[in-house]
Amino acid sequence: MDRMNSGKDDLFFMQLALEEARLAGSCGEAPVGAVIVRGGEVIAAAGNRREINKDPTAHAEIITIRRASAAVGGWRLHGCSLYVTIEPCPMCAGAIYQARIEHLVYGAADEKAGAAGSLMDIVRDSRLNHQVRVTSGVLASESASLLKEFFFCRR
Repeated sequence: MDRMNSGKDDLFFMQLALEEARLAGSCGEAPVGAVIVRGGEVIAAAGNRREINKDPTAHAEIITIRRASAAVGGWRLHGCSLYVTIEPCPMCAGAIYQARIEHLVYGAADEKAGAAGSLMDIVRDSRLNHQVRVTSGVLASESASLLKEFFFCRR
């Protein structure tokens, strides 16, 4: 069975990304989590670490891409799916494109900074030499609720 194409599997892997988001939130980070899957197996996972690492690039997607690249021994992540709780920003969308990830699955849309269809669409820009298949809205309400609660508590 091709796990990348299964809606049931999308729910399973997005639940794992939500767990990473909750862990990040419990550490004072914006609760965003990401998981990279290849051949039905998780090869990398992470949550945001911008505050902990004092690094503006320490988004969940970037950390997960770095870990996945280390796991496979190269920067090309062919055959991989990235699950992330919120639509990637332009930086992360660029990294997804650069890593040659085949499938992006995200939860909540980001109307202010989303670069996979909301504000712009870097991952599917036909002018680039690689486009990413995108599935949006998987466990979107759960993903959005985590973020809303996190920011509500800080205001």
